[in-house]
Amino acid sequence: MARAIRVEYDGAVYHVMSRGNNGQEIFCTDKDRERFLQTLEDACEQTGWLVHAYVLMSNHYHILLETPEANLVAGMKWFQGTYTQRFNRANDRCGHLFQGRYKSLLVDPENPAYFSTVSTYIHLNPVRAGLCAVPGDYPWSSCKYYGSKASKRPEWLDGQRVVDGFAFPGGIRMRSAAYVQYMTQRAAEELDPQFQDQIDLERKELRRGWIMGGEDFRSRVLDMLETMHVEQSDNFRSEQRTMHGKSQANVLLGKALGQLDLDESELLSSRSSMPEKQAVAWLLKKQTVVTGVWIAERL
Repeated sequence: MARAIRVEYDGAVYHVMSRGNNGQEIFCTDKDRERFLQTLEDACEQTGWLVHAYVLMSNHYHILLETPEANLVAGMKWFQGTYTQRFNRANDRCGHLFQGRYKSLLVDPENPAYFSTVSTYIHLNPVRAGLCAVPGDYPWSSCKYYGSKASKRPEWLDGQRVVDGFAFPGGIRMRSAAYVQYMTQRAAEELDPQFQDQIDLERKELRRGWIMGGEDFRSRVLDMLETMHVEQSDNFRSEQRTMHGKSQANVLLGKALGQLDLDESELLSSRSSMPEKQAVAWLLKKQTVVTGVWIAERL
């Protein structure tokens, strides 16, 4: 399968996740977990990253990460490589620790709903794994800091943005307490069958997608892909290619209508045998990656 393009820009937010090679554990002891968090802190100091949520599981990790500068790729290369070296040295081993590429889901930074969905998903990981009943009780998650004073949080962990995303009323303490209560409620819902359909939909988007945001955000990202000329790239994953292709097809359609001096309504209402319609269909098929089925439905 083709790899997804890493879209980088100043202020981008990502849900980053990586698993151990062949499913192996990436933490043998709590010392390794402390070592991982120290490496994450070092990476934040070097890159200017801000972490909004994280959780360390036995064979994988999740991080909600903000990059004030466009440096995800360089930072992640240093971060995972350095932790691998430190882990191998401490555990007298060698070789790869992580399995393939890390996954990075691009998150709309201006829409609190998407931001909150990702942070909630991350903090509920230990509950889903049966490691705790309340997310704040898990020691290797950022959730534990949300019910405590800001002074107790690591400097690289910006917990306020997650809380603010829920629009809880009151001051900082009241909003933090409301967030803890909300997470406790969500933990209970994880085991309640009546909420499973909605939870499954959220998980599907988080696990399989490469971007999470509204239409405006997706359009902006597609414009970035356009400038990167990624339509010819072997690293353009099928979902990215499909989204980009549809956007490109609609742009070509607009240009074709202008050249033919036709309104879109005229073209859509005409018969499929109309020469102009056949010409437009041929153009979209020839110069984009959209399918024939999509073209037929669009026209």
